[in-house]
Amino acid sequence: MKIASIVGARPQFIKASPVSRALQHAGHHEVIVHTGQHYDAQMSDVFFTEMGIARPDHFLEIGSGSHAEQTGRMMVAVEHTLLAERPDCAIVYGDTNTTLAAALAAVKLGVRLAHVEAGLRSFNRTMPEEHNRVLTDHCSDLLFCPTQTAVANLAREGIRLDVHLVGDVMYDAVLHFAERARAQSRVLSTVGVQPREYMLATVHRAYNTDDPVVLQRLLGALEAIGIPVIFPLHPRTRARLATVSNGIEPKHVRLVDPVGYLDMLALEQHAKVILTDSGGVQKEAFFFEVPCVTLRPETEWVETVSSGWNVLAGSDPDAIVAAARRAARPAAAPPPVFGDGKAAHRIAALLS
Repeated sequence: MKIASIVGARPQFIKASPVSRALQHAGHHEVIVHTGQHYDAQMSDVFFTEMGIARPDHFLEIGSGSHAEQTGRMMVAVEHTLLAERPDCAIVYGDTNTTLAAALAAVKLGVRLAHVEAGLRSFNRTMPEEHNRVLTDHCSDLLFCPTQTAVANLAREGIRLDVHLVGDVMYDAVLHFAERARAQSRVLSTVGVQPREYMLATVHRAYNTDDPVVLQRLLGALEAIGIPVIFPLHPRTRARLATVSNGIEPKHVRLVDPVGYLDMLALEQHAKVILTDSGGVQKEAFFFEVPCVTLRPETEWVETVSSGWNVLAGSDPDAIVAAARRAARPAAAPPPVFGDGKAAHRIAALLS
């Protein structure tokens, strides 16, 4: 079977890695289409290299822009690519503009569509990602859900046909690469920290970065925690920080360039606490049994909160500092709610 895997952003490269291996093992012909949503080498190229993903067959070079501009340009380019390749099925991942653009282009052409990570809901309609995931789910022919919660979310919206609980492909990736990260990464010595003596932070959501007041409050909260906080900067966040920091160099927050996948896994595994607005990083904290403070008022990954491994702090500085300082490992290990590490093989088999 000829399958077009359409990716464009860092989290999608991670999710596509185990699926690509499983498709190859199952004998499928995969065509990789990279929209270029993340085009910085540290947010794109390094992931293909480290994770052993085949180089994209098509690089569309869309780049940045407003939501409408970026999504529209992606739709046109993906449509041309699908017409040229004529795949039996298109796979999309997650909830980015790449996801929605590729989904719309595929269904308009009558190409069967599979959505990996279907059924997630934050129930916050101010998030662009929420609209992307809802619309994509309602377009899809095959819906691959990471959790039972996701299956239930789809059922409440009347989507019950061809919904499959397969597990989380990011868990597949972590199981595959965690040991390599421990063996190969030297990132802790590079940034000058010791295991469990630092916190790790990531911020990239528009509602945390686009408002200078909110971003300044977040940076102040990270500084106020009082221990080293390693803060790899998403390009969006770096650009916004330049307008709010007023040239002040934080004492405890160490601003670093984006890191590759293996270095990120190493930083996550050895952190005392992780603070993030990323859904993927919340899960990786959970997988590594590291307490997490989510810099959002809600999360799609409710299992991480109900099990006690994740706390929602929003963007309130006092709440963030308090949650980070009191964060501790729960007595019980994280429950096995994200599958058994074989989600990608289930996806490949279901496509067959």
